[in-house]
Amino acid sequence: EPNVLAGTLIAHTDAVWGLAYSGVKNHLLSCSADGTIRLWNPPEKNPCICTYNGEKVCCCETLPGALHPSLGPQHKKDIDLLDYEYSFILFSGVQSNNHINKVVSHPTLPVTITAHEDRHIKFFDNKTGKMIHSMVAHLDAVTSLAVDPNGIYLMSGSHDCSIRLWNLDSKTCVQEITAHRKKLDESIYDVAFHPSKAYIASAGADALAKVFV
Repeated sequence: EPNVLAGTLIAHTDAVWGLAYSGVKNHLLSCSADGTIRLWNPPEKNPCICTYNGEKVCCCETLPGALHPSLGPQHKKDIDLLDYEYSFILFSGVQSNNHINKVVSHPTLPVTITAHEDRHIKFFDNKTGKMIHSMVAHLDAVTSLAVDPNGIYLMSGSHDCSIRLWNLDSKTCVQEITAHRKKLDESIYDVAFHPSKAYIASAGADALAKVFV
């Protein structure tokens, strides 16, 4: 509703696919199909602090462990990782042989985790950019990932209609929930952990958002 809209951030020239917020500096990160990542300080008169286009970082600030999946049709198999403190690319252009649907970082370990269209979940070492583990995680495309705040569990969602909970130490599935119905061959779009309570949530193509205890 108009009375709850605090403002509009305008700069991207194509669809915005993802947002990440950092409470450390109250900054917002966005990635778009226009092939750029933008860093924002929303209260400022000129809110766009930085634009990253896959070739260079044009400012001295980025978000902690800021990650983006591929940003344009020609880049859908690359991963870049930026360092927020020293503003350099930790690793860039890590190639995958399949489209990447989601990228998350471990809250305490230097590990990046990716969800793939070919049913795989892959783990990368942030220091080297090398893949350290790969596993077939679902019966259909893995669409979404979330790591719990303590870094013990990984949650994944898939178009096979299931949510799976993984022990990050052993990389084994410890729980599976059939959460959403398929619609036009799609099912689960996103999953999330509550930051402090024992709740998980999912959003699906069946137009439902569900919360589980």
